Amino acid sequence: MSFHVYPWLYRHLIRLTDPEQAHHAAISALSVAGTFAPSRGLMRGTCGYLRGGIPPLARRTPYRSVTIGERVLPGVLGLAAGMDKDAQAVEAMCALGFAFVEIGTVTPLPQPGNDGPRLWRLIEEEGLRNRMGFNNEGAAAAAARLKALRSTSAGRSLIVGANIGKNKTTSEADAPRDYYLCAKELAPWVDFIVVNVSSPNTPGLRDLQAVDHLRPILAAARAGCEDAVSRRMPLFVKIAPDLSNEDIVKVVALTQELGLEGIVATNTTIAHDYGEGGVSGRPLFERALEVVALVAEHLGDDQILIGTGGITTVDDAKRMLDAGADLIEGLSAFVSQGPTWPGRMNRALAGY
Repeated sequence: MSFHVYPWLYRHLIRLTDPEQAHHAAISALSVAGTFAPSRGLMRGTCGYLRGGIPPLARRTPYRSVTIGERVLPGVLGLAAGMDKDAQAVEAMCALGFAFVEIGTVTPLPQPGNDGPRLWRLIEEEGLRNRMGFNNEGAAAAAARLKALRSTSAGRSLIVGANIGKNKTTSEADAPRDYYLCAKELAPWVDFIVVNVSSPNTPGLRDLQAVDHLRPILAAARAGCEDAVSRRMPLFVKIAPDLSNEDIVKVVALTQELGLEGIVATNTTIAHDYGEGGVSGRPLFERALEVVALVAEHLGDDQILIGTGGITTVDDAKRMLDAGADLIEGLSAFVSQGPTWPGRMNRALAGY
């Protein structure tokens, strides 16, 4: 079966290539393939067909459809931020079977990110390590691509979120302004916004998770959305797995105080011995599961919890949903398991 071939290639041949060059090649190829209706149809028909209907929310509301804002999702698994940083391959990713795509992280101004090498495969551990540093083309470039995507009926049918961050050179005091600018630029073209203050690869960024620092950032992101669109924009915050449980509960309380639609848990972890950067994939899973369960315990019934971190198998996904996630995201497993993975996962989870 094709879904056995790719993991073998990944472990024996793809591992010999430069990880970042392979990433850029894959995004470029998917960008081209997603441009044409016949190739999108081929991907959807062979990999991404989401049969089986719309699964219910997993946490406390088993008969309610999965929605973000007014959008009803065709499945429970989406693509986590970090893969399609500049909104180049949204159509292809959805054709492969992701129910939604979170682009980014996007910063107000373009930036190159950290010096290389900055991406490593952890083959035996089934994970990735990165210190990318928010390399992206900037909010204006992402907005232009998303505007073009939304100009077609096919593009408007897709569910897309934007993960936003601050530029490396922006001071802590000026950080709210960066989140305001990103939200305002991208809100007209996306279905939800995720505030990223949890990447370990931008100096000082994780300090912004402290509620006193986080409050003005979330308020600024909300203001950016409100200044750009008249509709209510679902706003999430993404948290790190390395926060203490006490601090996680404080962040949850802040989201309720400010009326955020939900939380994305979790980002990559720095609790490892592999070197600089954050680790994703299998080594993160158990802690991510703990964080999701803790967040679910304190989150409001009207809020949404997106669980991410190390989900590889259907059983992993079910454990995350059972822990309290309403939706889930993946990235590392897509890299290691290949293009059939998202469609297989969403089909297996339909109705769960």
